[in-house]
Amino acid sequence: MYLLDANVFIQSNQAHYGLDFVPAFWDWLDRSFSAGLIQSIQPIGTELAAGSDSLTDWAAARAGLFVPMDAVCGSSLTQLSTWANAGHFTPAAVTQFLGAADYQLVAYAHAHSLKVVTMEKSEPARKNKVKIPDACIAHGVRWATPFDMLRQEQASFILA
Repeated sequence: MYLLDANVFIQSNQAHYGLDFVPAFWDWLDRSFSAGLIQSIQPIGTELAAGSDSLTDWAAARAGLFVPMDAVCGSSLTQLSTWANAGHFTPAAVTQFLGAADYQLVAYAHAHSLKVVTMEKSEPARKNKVKIPDACIAHGVRWATPFDMLRQEQASFILA
């Protein structure tokens, strides 16, 4: 199962797969959620709810897609926090990471053995931001880009 980051929804809507011109992508997300292939977490849903566009409305109509954090995540949250604080990151980067949904996303994926899907790229030498792929790599969590996920799942958006 895939666990989607907020930037998958946001950047897809703003660039590659706008709700207004590639509805098949959003239909694929709906079908994949119904089939138990994708989900996200409530903190991501909260980020999307803070918007004021068609994506905000889309996400609000799919509350079940955004699952709550659970007690199983406790150990993973602790491990991620310890890793971030012990690493080479600036204090501001650690504070930002621990206060954002990214931290919870990686912890949820770690606790539930899910693959994170994000638009972020690994930058292990970066000190001023904790990147999702680097947190995933450090904790043995699989991750992919949305394009990797779509190819792996053989998604196809063909005009009729």
